[in-house]
Amino acid sequence: MSLPEVLLQVVAAEEPAGLFPARLQMAFSLGWHIVLACFGVGFPAMIFTMHWRGIYRDDADALVLAQRWAKVSAVLFAVGAVSGTVLSFEMGLLWPGLMGPFGDVLGLPFAFEGLAFFTEAIFLGIYLYGWGRMPPERHLLTILPMAVAGLVGTFCVVSVNAWMNVPAGFRIVDGEVVDINPWRAMFNDLAFLQFLHMWVAAFMVVGFLAAGVYAVGMLRGRRDALHRKGFIVPFTFGSVAAFVQPFVGHFLGGGLADRQPAKLAAFELSTTTEAPAPLRLGGLLIDGEAKWSIDIPYIGSLIARNSFDAPVPGLDTVPVADQPPVNITHLSFQLMVGIGFLLMLVVLVYWIARWRGKDLLGTSWFLRAVAVAGPLAVIAVEAGWTATEVGRQPWVVYGVLRTADAADSNGWLWWLLGATFLLYAAMTVAATVVIRSMTRRWRSGSLDLPSPYGPQLRERDTQREVERP
Repeated sequence: MSLPEVLLQVVAAEEPAGLFPARLQMAFSLGWHIVLACFGVGFPAMIFTMHWRGIYRDDADALVLAQRWAKVSAVLFAVGAVSGTVLSFEMGLLWPGLMGPFGDVLGLPFAFEGLAFFTEAIFLGIYLYGWGRMPPERHLLTILPMAVAGLVGTFCVVSVNAWMNVPAGFRIVDGEVVDINPWRAMFNDLAFLQFLHMWVAAFMVVGFLAAGVYAVGMLRGRRDALHRKGFIVPFTFGSVAAFVQPFVGHFLGGGLADRQPAKLAAFELSTTTEAPAPLRLGGLLIDGEAKWSIDIPYIGSLIARNSFDAPVPGLDTVPVADQPPVNITHLSFQLMVGIGFLLMLVVLVYWIARWRGKDLLGTSWFLRAVAVAGPLAVIAVEAGWTATEVGRQPWVVYGVLRTADAADSNGWLWWLLGATFLLYAAMTVAATVVIRSMTRRWRSGSLDLPSPYGPQLRERDTQREVERP
């Protein structure tokens, strides 16, 4: 037997059978669900803005948009509820080595996230049902619990991920988890900054996606006041988020050299410790060397350590067994940052042109740029989470529990992966069909879907019987 075959058998023996399908399923499920979660965070604020304008500025178009966005939000919320439920089961099924010993540590944020979910669902229903049934000001206020619940739920979930990066709130004695402090685990050192990073990213995704929908409508000739309002409000939210996000990201990564030097080395494609360190644009790690990158002197130290000559740790300081997949981590991080700067450029061009009195909503090239900005924002969020999660490997709880030790040993998880894929594909098709059906009715001038039964239909049939000769 050759040496490569022996090594392959050793690796296969060390890794549980469920590790690879568990990784694939979590990546697929989280990558799909995170986009829906963004709408739960960003959409309520935009709906509130439109509804407020409709009431206090006597703007009928704004009220129409608020009602339409709420209906779209309800569809996305329903689909997100299913995918979120799947994720809650996956945590226990796929990662028993994590949830078994650390379930009591992580139980508090998951419990609060469940309460936030039900609160958001209740007030979304009240808001949808309240049109024409509640005083305008009171109806407007029902959006606020939705927005707060979205924030709380997002914080709870992100705090768990932050805990995986900086574990706290427990001790391990003789292999047992003791002295559990769930509040300390939930409010760990990274919880607020990582939540802020995700919160701002959610407004980028929803802002640019929603603005892109109306940009496409204007490209097709629908340049009425409703489309212009539908563009400007979400684009404004996305603009603010696009400018704030680089600063939040910089503060979040400030202590990475001390917390997770291997992740920082992968981000910067740093093979050896350098002082000062360059900023490497592009490039790949091949045979232990960084190749095909564009190096900008000093900037790597400035970004990573806030100094032109501070050292940036290299992969040579990290044992090989503790190093993450470098190329995936590096390219994902650079893709996130690169798209972020592109979105800033689009925003800057628009607002400078508007300040100078030029209306870019009448130009096709700008509308096409905004139409592309939405999908790019989604890619940036996916790339950011990929960099964060892959860069933490081989640890699921950094420095405490390896991912391989947390996985299940059953090969049947491949069947679960297939079933999850089919379920998510069906939900994607269903949501797309429903939303497209709603938009077609709105374009035709119909606000509500005709009901197949009810008093109005009965009255119409009775009138036809009277008129029949």
